[in-house]
Amino acid sequence: MGSWHGNVGKLYLCSTPIGNLEDITLRAIDTLRKVSLVAAEDTRKAKVLLDRYNISTTLTSYHKFNENKKSHFLITKLKEGQDIALISNAGTPGISDPGMKLINLCRENKIEVEMIPGACSLIVALVLSGFGGEHFFFEGFLPHTGKMRRRRLKYLSSIKGNIIIFLSPHRLLATLKDAVEILGNRDVFLARELTKIYEEKWWGSLESLIQRIETKSLKGEMILVIDNND
Repeated sequence: MGSWHGNVGKLYLCSTPIGNLEDITLRAIDTLRKVSLVAAEDTRKAKVLLDRYNISTTLTSYHKFNENKKSHFLITKLKEGQDIALISNAGTPGISDPGMKLINLCRENKIEVEMIPGACSLIVALVLSGFGGEHFFFEGFLPHTGKMRRRRLKYLSSIKGNIIIFLSPHRLLATLKDAVEILGNRDVFLARELTKIYEEKWWGSLESLIQRIETKSLKGEMILVIDNND
């Protein structure tokens, strides 16, 4: 990054809990209290977190549908000297969530960006899987359409390492069936509601996992860790 100068604000990238509201750092709480503005992916969800810690900082929305326009608005505020915290609905901003546009604009405008690390669901799932964390590939969400999803899975079939995928419940079964066809019947770990009261975890082969969930109605986003193909 370039050198910082003038009475310019700072952007803080604040990691928030992935489920359990107690999984937040003291530094994140302190930052959220001190900044002038909190840019949140969903202000309603953010308010629950802020209320939990008696934080009254003003909220503004920052999500994938207003990211371009709002990024320039936030840059203006930063140039006026306001410090801003960016948070996503859960975990670390910029990981399968909005944030990169604003981060890059800050760099272009020589505005300092500071990371406040914390909970990260993909790391939690990788460690819980027991498959080893030496080599892994984070895919995030696969394409929605079947053709594009299968094309992407074909690419992933050559990856030498564990693969981590975010899953929507609406496409869970279709994705698992595509995966077993393209990747083979690999060992997998599936988790949902991580760190929450009703956290659920499954280990087994892709085929056994399909059989176990075919009759279930699972809600909420899930994380799938696929064992490497060594």
